[in-house]
Amino acid sequence: MQTTLMIYDGTAPADSDVPRTGGVPLAPAGFTWPMCGCFCGGPLQFFAHLPVEDGVLSVFVCQNDPGACEFWDATSGANRVYLFPREELQPVAVPETGVTLLPATSAIRTQVVTLDPEEYDDHDDHDGLAPDAYDLARSGWKREPEERFGKQREVLGSLGGSPSYLEDDRLPACPSCAGTTEFAAHLEEGISVQTAMNLGGQLGYVFVCRACRAGAFLTD
Repeated sequence: MQTTLMIYDGTAPADSDVPRTGGVPLAPAGFTWPMCGCFCGGPLQFFAHLPVEDGVLSVFVCQNDPGACEFWDATSGANRVYLFPREELQPVAVPETGVTLLPATSAIRTQVVTLDPEEYDDHDDHDGLAPDAYDLARSGWKREPEERFGKQREVLGSLGGSPSYLEDDRLPACPSCAGTTEFAAHLEEGISVQTAMNLGGQLGYVFVCRACRAGAFLTD
């Protein structure tokens, strides 16, 4: 089984059109910075710019009052996911108030990891569940095969595949059409405490409805 890991690759310009967490969002002309629809009503924090085959995933999560606004819930209004076209994107004006940007812009490179599931039949970290591709790939990530210890903090998530250990009843519907969404990415908190996204110590899940070019975000 193959997993496309997203690996920390140093810093990047804040408005670059490369895979990254942090920086400023790139969006079509006329895009308005999304506001929290949960409790605070403030601007959401921009989390990630993820180029994919048919566009760019742009992820926003509320961080104005963590714990009050339910950013972990796909239906709370405290997060947004957009699928923008790749053409004619431009930096979005950042609101003057609210927690809108991450402390640093982290570049991402992708690394396809291939694992043989038969080698992990005894992997029972999750109460005897079948081996999970993302969990195994992240747990074993090393820059060089001969390295003694893993480099899990360098893993910023993954693209595509299936959602890691997420129960079916948590799979979100499209916020626009209420139809089925497709899993798009995992997001980890980040390389360091100083630059990390606040996910409450959990794993972020990004889903997308390609017909509506919108999506959903949750943590688990």
